[in-house]
Formats: sequence, structure tokens, C-alpha cells
Amino acid sequence: MDASIIGPISFDATATAPMYLQIAEHIAAKIRGRLLPAGTKLPPERQLAALFGVSRTTAINAYRQLEELGLVRTKVGSGTYVNEAPAEAGPQPVPWHQTMVPHLPSPLAGILRDLVSVDIAGDTISLGTGLPDPALYPTAAFTSLFERHFARLNNADLGHIPTEGYLPLRTLLAAGHSRSGIPATAANIAVVSGSMQGLYLLAKIFINPGDYVIVEAPTYLGALPIFRTSGARVLTLPAPGPLQLDLLEDYLVRYRPKLLYIMPTFQNPSGRVLPLAERRALLALAARHRLIIIEDDPYGDLHYDQQPPPPLKALDPYGGVVYLRTFSKALFPGLRVGWVVAPEPVIDRLAMEKQYIDLHSANLSQWLLSKFLGEGLLSGHVERLRAEYKKRRDIAAAALQRHCSSLSFAPPSGGFYFWCRLARSSSAGTRLLLHEAARQGVAFVPGEAFYPDSGGEQEFRLCFATNSEPVLQEGIKRLGKALSHLDKIAHADSRPLIHASQPII
Repeated sequence: MDASIIGPISFDATATAPMYLQIAEHIAAKIRGRLLPAGTKLPPERQLAALFGVSRTTAINAYRQLEELGLVRTKVGSGTYVNEAPAEAGPQPVPWHQTMVPHLPSPLAGILRDLVSVDIAGDTISLGTGLPDPALYPTAAFTSLFERHFARLNNADLGHIPTEGYLPLRTLLAAGHSRSGIPATAANIAVVSGSMQGLYLLAKIFINPGDYVIVEAPTYLGALPIFRTSGARVLTLPAPGPLQLDLLEDYLVRYRPKLLYIMPTFQNPSGRVLPLAERRALLALAARHRLIIIEDDPYGDLHYDQQPPPPLKALDPYGGVVYLRTFSKALFPGLRVGWVVAPEPVIDRLAMEKQYIDLHSANLSQWLLSKFLGEGLLSGHVERLRAEYKKRRDIAAAALQRHCSSLSFAPPSGGFYFWCRLARSSSAGTRLLLHEAARQGVAFVPGEAFYPDSGGEQEFRLCFATNSEPVLQEGIKRLGKALSHLDKIAHADSRPLIHASQPII
């Protein structure tokens, strides 16, 4: 279509609404006024971006907003079209989207929409979700603990407890950290409802809109929306590979960032382990600039070859490292128990913010965990996990070599994930592979989801921990079939593998 029917638009520089909302409202007015009739094909995102002089991401977000309003629909591989006008009968619904505070759509939205648009069988194998295998949950131990100790439970422990968490659990956690080289008392521990809540609260107490934060690229995908909604400006350090301290120092001098978020041990998604020398160099640089470091360490105990270097928090020479842990990976996610280790002023302020969310994390989970730790059951359970997950890692590596020779990857020395890269780059990247994999009955997470801006088009993450060995092997075999099918398409057709209007996040 002629894109000129949409434009032009004069942006209001004083408006609080971001440009993508201004563009969406401009197009919405034309749709409601029948200037863009039902069935009209709208311009591709690149053309829309060029028309208004904005980034392609802004154009994509404008179309997502229109889609949420029900005014347009996207056909995979075809484009974006104006919806049929609804019948004007009966009371009009509440315009919920117009009443809510605007938000930036997640980059996962387009990826997940592409995935669910493909018909997949009910026996789909997920190699995407980063979950431990439910068959390995220590439910028998927790059942025994409950039966043996519940009759002696002080009923006061089922009432409100301190926002920082159940004191016996915090005391046990602090003692464990002190033995492993992180001096702590209960006053340095805050129990949170999973480490994501901990990160959310830390962002809330440290970040003002417009503050700069530094993350790795790629990084944990759950961290990105937290920083976005806090209004932070995100700077990136390339990962994996050696830590680029020169670039970090340039950021520190040029932008004076508020904090660095990093996962130095078995990073999600890359599996990278920051060497000891780089950890010390990072801390020396951070100490000179008084940089706050948030160290996220969900996988540190799950090492399969050799023990990793000590956490940054154990090497911290200036007290600027805030340490995040969780029981979701080593025990089970439904406990919803993570914790923060930090100086007392940080714990006090974090507790003040947490009390407005949930007063305190679940009592019963914390009470059971205190019994589990108090009886010394954690170390034996983690040893069993290491043995089992190491076998699965090795089986996955062999299966990838056998069925997916067009991928490059390095077996991780810990954690849950393989970070894979297409050996032969294509314009479609892993987005087209996602579609074909869904048809074959297997799922993964595309690499684009782990980057705050652009990147990851040729990469994706596979989780080897969730499924049993036979299911894991079958999932990788299906992935190999999807890769082989795409290779045949590429050799048979030299044209682009994906339509130009397909949204690329």
C-alpha cells in the first residue's frame, strides 16, 4: 500500500507518552475514522520506521499496541492488516488498555507469538524452560520433615514474621555463607519470594528513571524487563569471552552508571565462568569507582567438572557487591524462596520496599527450609544433582554432535544450558528454526530474547536439566530434523528465508 496514507505526524516533544504510543494513536484514529478500511495491509515495520524517522523497534512497538487494542492483526509471513470493525451493539467494554500505565512490550512477545502461531503436537518436548527436573525434587525429604516437626511447630511462626524473613532460616544461611568465605550475620540476609523479586526490589531501591545500568549481552532474560520498567538506560558488556574492562571503565567515566548486573558463574544463557583473575580485576576497577555490583548466582553449586572460583561477594574488597541466591534450581521453584546478602543499610531499605508487596515471603516454605538445612540435607542432595545433571550434559553434547552438526557450542561446566550458534548464518536466523522446530515437536528459546537491544539472531539456548535422558535425546533428534529441513530449503532457494515484513526482535 501507499504508506503516505498513514503519515505524516508531528511528534509532541513535551508529551509524556513515548513515540510508539503517539504513532499507534495516530494510526488508530485513521482506522476508527475509516480512512484505513478493514482489510487494509499496513506498511512493513521498516517502511513505517522510515516514514516517521524512528527506529524499527519503535515501529514494531506501535504495531503491537494496535494489536493489543484489537485494531490490527498480524499474519505470519504476510504482514499486518486492519481488523474488521466490530458490530456496534450493546454496551461498549471498558477500554482497559487506555486506562493502564503505558509499558514497553517485552522483546519476547513477538517470538512467543510466532511460536504459538504454529500448530504443534501435544507431545512437544521443551528444551527452553530453565527448570530442574521435577523427578529430582526432594519431596520425600520435605514430607518426612513436615511429619516429624509440624506437631512441634510454634503457632506464632504461622503468623506474621519479620519482612526480612524467618530468623532461624536467615541465621542458617548466614552461617553457611560465613563458612564459604562470605562473612554474614542474619542482619545481612533478606529472604525474598524468588531471586527475581530480589532483583526487582534492588532495582526499585537503587534506580531512578534515566540512571544507567550495565548488563552483559547476552544476559538473563528476566533481568531485562525489570531494568526497563525501572526506567534505566542499559549499557552492555559483550559476553561470553574475556571481560572487556577497558569498555567497562569507559562506561564508568563517561556515564557514571548506578550499578552492574552480572552472573559470573555459569552465566545464563552462555554458561560462561569468569576466571578468578578477571573477577579480581573487575572488583579492583569497581572499588576505584565505587560501583555497585549485583551478583546473581543461581547455579554456583551445580558444577560438573571442577569447582568454580569464589563468588565476587567472597572477594569483595570494598563492600559494594550485593549477592543474590535462590533455592529454585537446587531444590524446586515452588518454594519461592531466594535471598539477598548485602550490608545492613541495603537490607533495611529492601525490607521497607518489600513490605508493600507481600509483607514477607511464605512462612511455611521458610520453616521447612530451616529444618532441611538444619539437618544437613542440602549438601547430599546437591551432590546427587551434580552427578545426574553431568550425565545429562554429556548425553546432550553427544546428541548435538550426532544430530545437529550444523551447530557450534561448548559443553558448559555447570548450570543448565547449552548456548548454541548456527554455523551458517542466515537472514532468518533462529526465528525460522523456531517455527520448524515447533512443527517437529520441540521448543527452545531464541537468542534474541537475551539481548537488551539487537543481537542473538543466530543463537539460541537449550536446557538439558529438565527432561530425562530418553526425552532429552529425542528432543535433540527432533531439533536435528528441523535443522536438516532448513538446510534443504536454503540449498533449494537462494531467496531470503523470511518475508521482509516479518517482525524481527
